[in-house]
Amino acid sequence: MAYNCENCRFRAYHDRKSTSLLGRLWRWHINFCPEWKAYFTSLPGEEKQRIREMYNFNKYQTP
Repeated sequence: MAYNCENCRFRAYHDRKSTSLLGRLWRWHINFCPEWKAYFTSLPGEEKQRIREMYNFNKYQTP
């Protein structure tokens, strides 16, 4: 299954300007987005950990 999250322009904008309104909106959005959750859980362990640290997820929180 292909997910658009990896190439999402909204995510790329967050990565450039995470404190902007759009960046913060994207970060809030992934807390409940079903496509993001499916993308995140499909990642291998090391990549999942890198994403977890990059987007500040605690170890008990699955986005």
